[in-house]
Amino acid sequence: MIQPIMKDLLFLQQVSEPATKADLAIGRDLMDTLQAHQHECVGMAANMIGVKKRMIIVDMGFTNLVMYNPHLLKKAQPYQTEESCLSLTGLRPTTRYKQITVSFLNQNWQEVTMDFTDFTAQIIQHELDHLEGIII
Repeated sequence: MIQPIMKDLLFLQQVSEPATKADLAIGRDLMDTLQAHQHECVGMAANMIGVKKRMIIVDMGFTNLVMYNPHLLKKAQPYQTEESCLSLTGLRPTTRYKQITVSFLNQNWQEVTMDFTDFTAQIIQHELDHLEGIII
């Protein structure tokens, strides 16, 4: 189900709680909401739809990937960039890393570790910040 975009800064600045199997349906809401905003958005964290759980979705170009309880394991090649967000107005400067490794649970609740680069890595880092209550 398409959910409204959360813009309350006090809510967005809270650290998200671990997702459980009971939260799998929220992944569908993330998919539906990202698809509804595909012309202006390439990733979301669950707190952006009002759910304080460790879940993100990223548009990988060929598919949308939902990650439950993602953790950044490695990062390399820092660079400076600017980012925008559906939950916030304007552009914000930030440091991101060109190469990252992330561990997460997939929709079958299996642990997966994947490497990401370039823009996909940037999207994931932005959404991981959301889970920590960091607003970029």
